[in-house]
Amino acid sequence: MDVSGYGAMLGLFAEMVLDEAIRKMREQTLYREIDSALERGDEQSFLALTEQWKQLHS
Repeated sequence: MDVSGYGAMLGLFAEMVLDEAIRKMREQTLYREIDSALERGDEQSFLALTEQWKQLHS
C-alpha cells in the first residue's frame, strides 16, 4: 500500500473512532436527561428524549 492510501485509511479510522465517541457521549447525555425527566415527572420531556434515544439506536 502506498503512503497516500495508508494516510487515507488512518484518516477514515480516526473519523470512525471520533464518530463512536460522539455517539457514546450523546447516549450518556440522553440517559441522564431521561432519568432526570423521570425524577421530575416530566412526561413531555421523557417522551421527546426517548424518541431521540430510539433514533440514536436505529
